Amino acid sequence: MAYVLTTFLIAMLSGDGMGVGESIGWFVAQMGIGALAGYLLGIGTVWCMEHINLNNKSLYSVLLLSFSFFIFSFTDLLGGNGYLAVYIGGLVVGNKRIPHKRHLMTFFDGVAWLMQIVMFIVLGLLVNPHELWSVALFGVAMSLFITIVGRPVSVWLSLLPFKGLSSKARTYISWVGLRGAVPIIFATYPMVAGLEHADMIFNSIFCVVIISLIVQGSTVTKMAELLHLSEEEEVRGFDFDLPDDVKAALVERKLTAENLTNGNTLKDLHLPSDTLVMMIRRGEEYIVPKGNTELRPEDILLFITPEKQAETKYDRRTLLRRLRKMKRAKRK
Repeated sequence: MAYVLTTFLIAMLSGDGMGVGESIGWFVAQMGIGALAGYLLGIGTVWCMEHINLNNKSLYSVLLLSFSFFIFSFTDLLGGNGYLAVYIGGLVVGNKRIPHKRHLMTFFDGVAWLMQIVMFIVLGLLVNPHELWSVALFGVAMSLFITIVGRPVSVWLSLLPFKGLSSKARTYISWVGLRGAVPIIFATYPMVAGLEHADMIFNSIFCVVIISLIVQGSTVTKMAELLHLSEEEEVRGFDFDLPDDVKAALVERKLTAENLTNGNTLKDLHLPSDTLVMMIRRGEEYIVPKGNTELRPEDILLFITPEKQAETKYDRRTLLRRLRKMKRAKRK
């Protein structure tokens, strides 16, 4: 949407503005073709990933990256929004079982961080620090308006249909609207188009991004704590996963004193018959579990359970409730 609005406004400012009907048609084509192409090409990508047998699993990362470039380029050739197409295509691929999915997720997470770093370095080279002083006051005023008025109003209006969100959650979403490298990239579009005062636009946006990163970026965690929305970070005690073709899931849970009220051995947990404790981590020590293994608070247990039941059985909020229910049933 940001790309569409930026392109549309540049066309208006450059004197190549479209009429109302033409603008509506262009918008529908951008979003409609982009969404449809992203979905269909995402399905095609999944099919190719499943049917192309590559001996080197590292090549799957190259293959999927190539599909990403193809989805963007082909959609843009059709007159659609390439950014939207890649986004929807990524959702389709990410929600399907494809070969070496965990390896691909690790690869693309690293690529995403690398691209962000490269973007900021390259964009920083476009900035002349002495030019920022001339737009500093305007940049600060614009940042204050966006942070205090613009974003909160737009967020609250956009979230009106979602009745389940609390006021604290809406406030938090309003606050954490960080501006990063993307606005700076779009700020280069007026310069490429040769618009008048394009350098002022670029420098002003750069100021807004810097202020946002400093003010909001440094207070994200504190704001969550003030609104009582922060949760304890889940401790990961084991650093390995099952192969993609195994229809099971590994789930880690940290024991508390309440979990051991019925006994402090593994057999006292009364786990479901289709769930197995594979390993116990106690500090830096790893223990192979047995039925009479003594458990302690703060121990991290690694469960293996059927994939479809993993989230429902060992959700952080339901694990303790399920154990209590089993204990009550046993007493009866």
